Amino acid sequence: MSVPTTTPGGPPAFDIIEPPSTALIDACVHCGFCLPTCPTYLLWNEEMDSPRGRIYLMKAGLEGRTPMTPTFVEHFDRCLGCMSCVTACPSGVQYGPLIEKTRAQIERLYPRSAGDRAFRALLFSVLPYPGRLRIALAPLALLSWLPKALDRVGLLGLLPSRIGALLRLAPPVSFAGLAARSPVETPAAGEQRMHVGLLTGCVQRMAFPGVNQSTINVLSAEGCRVSAPAEQGCCGALSLHAGNVDQARELARRNIEVFERSGADRIAVNAAGCGSCMKEYGHLFKDDPAWAARAKALGDRVRDVSEVLVEVGEPRARRHPIPARVVYHDACHLAHAQGIRAEPRALLASIPGVEVVTPAESEICCGSAGIYNLVEPEAAAQLGERKAAHIALLKPDIIATGNPGCTLQIAAAGRRLGHTWRIVHPIELLDQSISGK
Repeated sequence: MSVPTTTPGGPPAFDIIEPPSTALIDACVHCGFCLPTCPTYLLWNEEMDSPRGRIYLMKAGLEGRTPMTPTFVEHFDRCLGCMSCVTACPSGVQYGPLIEKTRAQIERLYPRSAGDRAFRALLFSVLPYPGRLRIALAPLALLSWLPKALDRVGLLGLLPSRIGALLRLAPPVSFAGLAARSPVETPAAGEQRMHVGLLTGCVQRMAFPGVNQSTINVLSAEGCRVSAPAEQGCCGALSLHAGNVDQARELARRNIEVFERSGADRIAVNAAGCGSCMKEYGHLFKDDPAWAARAKALGDRVRDVSEVLVEVGEPRARRHPIPARVVYHDACHLAHAQGIRAEPRALLASIPGVEVVTPAESEICCGSAGIYNLVEPEAAAQLGERKAAHIALLKPDIIATGNPGCTLQIAAAGRRLGHTWRIVHPIELLDQSISGK
């Protein structure tokens, strides 16, 4: 596909290196079904901050009718990439590849300000690398109380908005948690039904190691041998969804090699964004003859942990009662990108005493969205408080969600509204029920 070399009013919006697909763009008939499901359209009622409007901008960029101006870039920066439009679209528009290709073009071609470049570079030099993230989070093990204390007295509001967001969203870490390592091999309890590889993740393994341990416990109890290779790294999701495609591919190659060696029947993932990314490894490498087949084969074996537990069949382990009203929050990259809604609810409903309820606007993003709540903190805070308000109306005992970013976002929004909620991954509640503790 040819891309204009000149554009009236500025440099061309796109070059010839993997621009957004004209065929995917032309699938959009501009019907408007996506509008009421788009978080940014709900906030601002601005056409160009809707999926339909952004697709129009992509088309204008490809046709040379608009340059890559700050306003052009802003509309794509404001997109959460939550994929709620994919669920709503009657025409089956594949918005995910479109926004990923557009963001990759922006990251290569657009001259961001020095401060913006530095902040993004900091995030992507730390977040996808568990060793570096461990060092960065270590001070919080001593000073975990500090961000909340500063927020209570209003001092975080005096800091630059992105720095304030970093501190408000800081996870609850401990030295024990930062030092925790998942066992490389865990045998199945009783007769083995499946061999499962486990992605331990980046933020998940540092901030929420209990989620990984609960995943191992439950899978083992249900007859799965679990392999959690120590050599694995970040899956590449944060990088891919932010337009850093080269970094995403570099990280993905490592995990493809590692999980190939594991010989696992399935790769279980307990973070929504990671699962969505890994399932699309085939698409990420479709033009790379050396990696295309390997990437697709690995991606085809990836499942959310709730899918694995449904696939292994009738539960073996006894569930002990947990009397609790549980609000289940649909993580966007689980519900919209992967189409997984029923399985986590079924796991929760299998626990005696648990009442599973769903808040209003369950299809609308909480504002986490990878690094969105760090680079677009004002919009993310509005969406977080909107989500927290709907959850509060249900008076939950516990909130369950399948993504670490959602956990941090909802916790921070709840605190701003005066709520201190217990927020868990569904697998943690299931582990509690099986253990009887």
